[in-house]
Amino acid sequence: MKYNNIVKGSFISRPNRFIAKVELDGVLHTVHVKNTGRCRELLTEGAEVYLETSANTERKTKYDLVTVRKGDMLVNMDSSAPNRIAEEWIGASGLFSENAEVRREVTWGSSRFDLYVTDGDRRAFIEIKGVTLEENGIAYFPDAPTERGVKHVRELEAAAHEGFEAYLLFVVQMEGISEMRPNDLTHKAFGDAVRHAAERGVNILAVGCEVTEDTVRAVREVRVTL
Repeated sequence: MKYNNIVKGSFISRPNRFIAKVELDGVLHTVHVKNTGRCRELLTEGAEVYLETSANTERKTKYDLVTVRKGDMLVNMDSSAPNRIAEEWIGASGLFSENAEVRREVTWGSSRFDLYVTDGDRRAFIEIKGVTLEENGIAYFPDAPTERGVKHVRELEAAAHEGFEAYLLFVVQMEGISEMRPNDLTHKAFGDAVRHAAERGVNILAVGCEVTEDTVRAVREVRVTL
């Protein structure tokens, strides 16, 4: 996927989870942060950030913060991006045939999954998690406790029990990652739910992304260690 009208700035502070203060050409701007997670290891004072200029002139904030530089690595932190990245990847991955139909936000029972794929006789639900936390080349999810994430994993397990293909797909929004792991130190219940689901037929996958100042795309699978 590609962003339009990207500008580079310097991160100053984050008054709340929705906005940040960013310096552009010596001027301090209030910008929208497209990720409500903590992202403390990313949004450090002075960090190089990339902003998309909004086409909506009626907005209170002119810019969206979408990417940040962490050391030598660019990290896409746009929480709306993983679903789009996943759709593009699924079409080229060979996981399904070229005739597969992909639908977004499909309800099954009391559950709503990110993607639903029909491919001949195959029926598959896919839940997607964007990953921005990295330590020593290993990606972790979640970066904060997520009871909602536990619920999603259990719903996937229920779908697998009923005969659907079920996938939990981690979209790692950066390059150079050797491995993906549940973050047991932050929320062991999520890791336990993933391990339980994997034993009962849920496919656990991860893909790493190529990230530039104005693009992000999945380029390869990443090993998942549970």
